[in-house]
Amino acid sequence: MRCPFCSNPESKVVDSRPSDEGASIRRRRECLVCHKRFTTYETMESLPMVVIKKDGSRQTFDKSKLLNSMIRACEKRTVPFDTLSRIADEIELTLQNEMDREIPSARIGELVMEKLKDVDEVSYVRFASVYRQFKDISTFMEELNKLLKER
Repeated sequence: MRCPFCSNPESKVVDSRPSDEGASIRRRRECLVCHKRFTTYETMESLPMVVIKKDGSRQTFDKSKLLNSMIRACEKRTVPFDTLSRIADEIELTLQNEMDREIPSARIGELVMEKLKDVDEVSYVRFASVYRQFKDISTFMEELNKLLKER
């Protein structure tokens, strides 16, 4: 790591500690030439995930879009934002752990429905109605009946 003061490539690590809830490591360094101290952050490099949409187009995975869709489904419900944020983090982690860089949007939708079902059944049905594009009341009732049988 080059010193920002004298550009010397040699430095020593004086202190290391986790930062950003363990997502990175903060390092205090000291230049071996000018002896000035500076801070660096080390983060894990992650490969971008690509979502394959229903129409075949591709988009970079965006956790905020996932979170916004869940917020819409939970509108006027008593589901805390922290719960939805945690679910979005869990889904992102699940997808990253699968090591598949191209994810069908259907896979993401199924994961959201699986998580929402445990949190709030009304929100689950709202999300499912948009995600599964219910054509009529009978398909909507089928989903409700499945939900009732699982209780």
